[in-house]
Amino acid sequence: MCAGRHSDLPVVHERMRKPPEDHLPGAFFLARDTDRFRQDKEERRMLDNTRLRIAIQKSGRLSDDSRELLARCGIKINLHTQRLIAMAENMPIDILRVRDDDIPGLVMDGVVDLGIIGENVLEEELLNRRAQGEDPRYLTLRRLDFGGCRLSLATPVDEAWDGPAALDGKRIATSYPHLLKRYLDQKGVSFKSCLLNGSVEVAPRAGLADAICDLVSTGATLEANGLREVEVIYRSKACLIQRDGEMAQSKQQLIDKLLTRIQGVIQARESKYIMMHAPSERLEEVIALLPGAERPTILPLAGEQQRVAMHMVSSETLFWETMEKLKALGASSILVLPIEKMME
Repeated sequence: MCAGRHSDLPVVHERMRKPPEDHLPGAFFLARDTDRFRQDKEERRMLDNTRLRIAIQKSGRLSDDSRELLARCGIKINLHTQRLIAMAENMPIDILRVRDDDIPGLVMDGVVDLGIIGENVLEEELLNRRAQGEDPRYLTLRRLDFGGCRLSLATPVDEAWDGPAALDGKRIATSYPHLLKRYLDQKGVSFKSCLLNGSVEVAPRAGLADAICDLVSTGATLEANGLREVEVIYRSKACLIQRDGEMAQSKQQLIDKLLTRIQGVIQARESKYIMMHAPSERLEEVIALLPGAERPTILPLAGEQQRVAMHMVSSETLFWETMEKLKALGASSILVLPIEKMME
């Protein structure tokens, strides 16, 4: 029982060195010792090497999607606190919340077992380590269905662009010097690199660079700074990576289970559950309008001899045009529903 949580006990502040004489002397020390016990217990669990360690971005572009993916895989974790390590309630899994550019190194150095990271950050760290003479090793388990972006070259809108050769001898600001160098080396273009870790798009206007190489989503930020996207040099999505080396059997089994669940989550996102009433003589035509669908479940309709109920899972996006074509074939009561979980 913690002090201050029930009406019959007073709120006891941590700065008090001893409890008041007119109250139970054990209340304060019990609360303090309970908190210390919980902290020690969590620290012991964090040192437990049998638990699977997964690194995700603490905040930023991939953070919310990574958290949602883990939650939809059935991993119950309280990620609403400011703690950098969170422990799953229902699985032997620890989640490390770190900067995204730290994740590749943590996996390559074997500090964590898995990492969810953007391919652009992963590839940049790989090239960086190779440039330093290292031989980084890791396994890419699968590409994920979020975190899509592109790394592009951008120049001032009033400058002519006739290809990468226009950048020969120019200074280019970027947060991805190795990806930029690899691309321009392949094009035979020499350049001067200006390394910036943020606000890259202001470099030309500030006189720091002639062009930039940065991540682009909508292009609105470039336009606001008098720049235009001229060439895409790398396309990226989030991916799941695993450390190299021997893995305990219990951990590998847990990873395999997690991969199966991730596949189910991604497949469910890309699929729809479709229900409709359709004329019996036109079933094959209806099915042909839904490429990617498995053979449907056909159910009789009460009091109907010429029509049936159709249930199916389609991996294709069902557009309004498709629904209108289904209706033209005589289908009715067409329902398209999202799928939360799916396993084949």
